[in-house]
Amino acid sequence: MKSENARNTVIFIACTAVILILYQVFVMQPQADRRKAAQAAVVASQQQVPGQTAGTAALPGASPAPSSAIFLTNRTQALGSAVRVPIDTPTLQGSLSLNGGRIDDLFLKRYRTTIDPNSPYEELFRPSGMEHAYFADFGWLATNVPGGVPGDNTPWRLTNGSRLTPTTPITLTWDNGQGLRFTRTISIDDQYLFSVRDDVQNLGTQAITIRPYSRVQRQGVPETLGKNQILHEGAIGTFSKGEGFATQQLKYKDWTKKEVVSNDSTGGWLGITDKYWMAALIPDQKEAVSTEFRIRDASTYNIHEASLSGALRTIQPGQSATETQRLFAGAKRNEILAGYEKSLDLPRFIYAIDWGFLFFLTRPIFMIVEFFYGLVGNFGVAILLLTLSIKLIMFPLANKSYESLSKMRLLQPKMEEIKAKHKDDPATQQKETMALYQREKINPLAGCLPILVQIPVFYALYKVLYVTIEMRHAPFFGWIRDLSARDTTNIWNLFGLIPWDPSTAPLIGNLIGSHGAGGGFTLALSVLAIFYGLTMWLQTAMNPPAADPVQRQIFMFMPLIFTFIMASFPAGLLVYWSWNNILSIIQQYFIMHRFKAENPIDDFFSRLKKAT
Repeated sequence: MKSENARNTVIFIACTAVILILYQVFVMQPQADRRKAAQAAVVASQQQVPGQTAGTAALPGASPAPSSAIFLTNRTQALGSAVRVPIDTPTLQGSLSLNGGRIDDLFLKRYRTTIDPNSPYEELFRPSGMEHAYFADFGWLATNVPGGVPGDNTPWRLTNGSRLTPTTPITLTWDNGQGLRFTRTISIDDQYLFSVRDDVQNLGTQAITIRPYSRVQRQGVPETLGKNQILHEGAIGTFSKGEGFATQQLKYKDWTKKEVVSNDSTGGWLGITDKYWMAALIPDQKEAVSTEFRIRDASTYNIHEASLSGALRTIQPGQSATETQRLFAGAKRNEILAGYEKSLDLPRFIYAIDWGFLFFLTRPIFMIVEFFYGLVGNFGVAILLLTLSIKLIMFPLANKSYESLSKMRLLQPKMEEIKAKHKDDPATQQKETMALYQREKINPLAGCLPILVQIPVFYALYKVLYVTIEMRHAPFFGWIRDLSARDTTNIWNLFGLIPWDPSTAPLIGNLIGSHGAGGGFTLALSVLAIFYGLTMWLQTAMNPPAADPVQRQIFMFMPLIFTFIMASFPAGLLVYWSWNNILSIIQQYFIMHRFKAENPIDDFFSRLKKAT
């Protein structure tokens, strides 16, 4: 009767799950899609170009905030508000506006939004007028200069070149009509570095005083940014402090609480960073500059700016002045950042990547993985080789640990005798047990050492998988097409048999979250997570059982609990931990076999042999 009830319960649960999935796929998902389409249509019908305020020359980083809460959704319309110069390099595609000379339209040609090779390029900069506009501009600041200096809406004239490429720089000019002629030459390399040279000629009859400035501005923060606690996204910069340099970071939530954060520095750099991308201003490394991280219109538009201004300079009649600044706008690849750090003598530029507080482990682990990738051409295999290398390094320590565990397993009968003999006296029971350990020369804590050593390695590899763009969209084998994201197979799509992403479903999506890397308890049990749970269970079963019944129950459920927890972590981390468990099981099995200690593997084959 009990078995029949259990069978009926299983059938009921299975039928309920199938009905829930079908309801999500054929009812709730289409309804959600129709609502999104209707909302997009409403926004499209309300499209208009927001107004802009003119730049204030006396205030560095003055921002052109939208005058309306309605933004353009059509990029073509936003780009059409000014004459543009195309940008085309092996890594970047977009345009810059002659209205203000602003670099505000950039896509990353080597990176797609998804693992689909036909998905759009990743967007970096977005023109003003669109929601979450993001751009960089350069210029001069001055007060009481007849005719003024170039501002946010200055109509620059293209006088040389028609397309900005690594081999074809462009030249822009503007005359203020009062004796000042401004010339801007913009060049770009084959990676992500813009060079902006500004020349000012004083053709008038009186001296003028001006100073250069540049800024990166983001008008509002997209909802996808700044939510992860283990990752830095927001303001970042490295500034001179005494004899050296120090890196300063402000997460978006902390940045919003401070209207302005100022630093004076000789050289250095600053900008706005996302998980994989960054826009950073780079002055001449011998120049003294004043920098600001500033929030404008926090209550309405939440505009974030990173800006710098140089020293005041006086230009006599008939004289000229030149200022060269640079802009990094692109992907935070380790070798590219390291190359710019060396060629431009930039301090700590590689730390634009959030290596974490264990950077002394994270960076070496990344370099080892990248080395193995260069040999095998697959980051998943590189992770397996890294795991094997770590196991070889820790082999002596692990050997002693597993020997201790094997001896403890052999002592289980004697420990049970002590427990039965002093069942009413826990203190004596503990004392006799420790005396037994001493006589047999066993350290009961030795089994914990390999796990404790693995914890910082685990965290460092997690950071590598999560923050390095080299791991982004890196495939392994089979269905694992992105090691930096969660395994997409789960119980809700029958482990990949149904071509459906349940994370987008209104109801189930709340239970399992997105497929990004994260952490925390989730109901998205994947193939990798279940395999990891099985290896953890087997390794736990090979250890001697705890003397305390409560602890024994806890250890018994730990593999199950961790299976759910680890299901939300990146696939690469599950590959690492599962493979680490397998290697540990093999090593522990041979040691237990040598000491003739009972183990679940031999027990399984013994029972299988009897059954056949």
